[in-house]
Amino acid sequence: MSNTFEISHTSRNVLSTFLENHTLEELNKVPDGFSNNLIWNIAHIIVVQQMLVYKLSGLPMMVSDEMVEKFKRGTKPETDISQEEVDQIRELIFSTLEQSKEDFANDIFDQYMPFTTTTGFHVKSAHFAMEFSNYHEAMHLGVMMQIKKFI
Repeated sequence: MSNTFEISHTSRNVLSTFLENHTLEELNKVPDGFSNNLIWNIAHIIVVQQMLVYKLSGLPMMVSDEMVEKFKRGTKPETDISQEEVDQIRELIFSTLEQSKEDFANDIFDQYMPFTTTTGFHVKSAHFAMEFSNYHEAMHLGVMMQIKKFI
């Protein structure tokens, strides 16, 4: 699992740089041809990791139900995100990852509801879910790099 978390941490560092290097207006801008923005992608990554690893393990998530409803798959930005919400998302980038790392070290994931992703991955354990989460993050980071060109 150490390699999985090393990849996750590097990915989260990249997410953090988007917050550091873009204004609130830029984070909220949905460029023509896109259905979401930078901040939606960051929050979505956090929410999906929590759903994949914790919810499907029958454990409480570290994100609110409101956040899940706002950033889960199939959603898009309906309103601009406030600076307060950006600050909360900034905190969750690393706190969720560090808690996950600790929870895996403490071996709390003893059950899992398997499912098949829309891309065809059969996720059958919390361990696999964490690895798939890295793939999912990479896809969204690619989208974010494209969005960055148009803001």
